Amino acid sequence: MRCTRYFNEQVLRKRPYLTLAMCRAVIAWPIHRQVQSDGRVRYWGPVILPNETEPRILRVVTLEDGTTLHNAFIDRNFREDQP
Repeated sequence: MRCTRYFNEQVLRKRPYLTLAMCRAVIAWPIHRQVQSDGRVRYWGPVILPNETEPRILRVVTLEDGTTLHNAFIDRNFREDQP
């Protein structure tokens, strides 16, 4: 899986709890997917962080190709019942 320079240098540094495996899993089995106006693709999926037992929702943003990771973070505001 490819990553942007921003993802490698900023996202992984700021969010040490993230792994590429988590991001891959969300992209492979998202509970929601949305294409942004700029063509980037957002994916949401549940992950369990280290030392936690309850799943959280991880938002992963890829470039237009749908595979190059650009951003990822825990989305505290995601609600499955909202579009």
